[in-house]
Amino acid sequence: MLLPRLIPCLDCRDGRVVKGVRFLGLRDAGDPVALAARYAADGADELVLLDVAATVAGRANAAAPVTAVRAVLPIPLTVGGGVRSVDDAARLLDAGADKVAVNSAALARPPLLGELADRFGAQCVVIAIAAARTTAGGHEARSHAGGVATGREAVAWARAAVVAGAGEVLLPSVARDGSGAGYDRLLVRAGAAAVRGPVSASGGARTADDLAAALAAGADAVLLASLLHDGQANVAGLKQELIRKGVEVRR
Repeated sequence: MLLPRLIPCLDCRDGRVVKGVRFLGLRDAGDPVALAARYAADGADELVLLDVAATVAGRANAAAPVTAVRAVLPIPLTVGGGVRSVDDAARLLDAGADKVAVNSAALARPPLLGELADRFGAQCVVIAIAAARTTAGGHEARSHAGGVATGREAVAWARAAVVAGAGEVLLPSVARDGSGAGYDRLLVRAGAAAVRGPVSASGGARTADDLAAALAAGADAVLLASLLHDGQANVAGLKQELIRKGVEVRR
């Protein structure tokens, strides 16, 4: 059995790491290369690098920041934002990414996931689903950095995306993003039960208890952002706390 992964997430805009609340009010959080090096040295298992402005601006993800981060990063790297074609993904993989994350383009054209899997293997394809709570108590998949409603049920879309070719599911909660209110365990539990393959929880972590709760709900990995960027905790300390709670993690 694979042990859970702790994965720092660097949301980037204009060459800087940014962070907000519910995907809004983005503030500067640092240099992506410096943060990537620090988190890797601190024991991160993987890193996610997302260009949160690419899709909204209608442009592709720039390869240069990926190359710069890869130069200091000895752990697996997932890159997303602005991936709309096989060529976009190939450019990022050539720049040093190990996996590519796709959201808006896959919602608009689901066969893209199969095209990516056929070219690079499903293990390289991550479906990122910005999930927003609905008034009915479910979750809706949002596109364009969480800003555009699609009417598509998030968990059903996760299932369909894996069937189409995605090898991994990333589930950011729009409501919990940057809130420190803990991961959306209902979303995590439903997503983990719906798909075969790894599911990563994202949005809301403040303490090691939040991480443990998401893992207990079925997550295979937990993404960390504000918690690390703001200096509230570090990866090594979180791992030690999880071990003390009886949660086995990668050492």
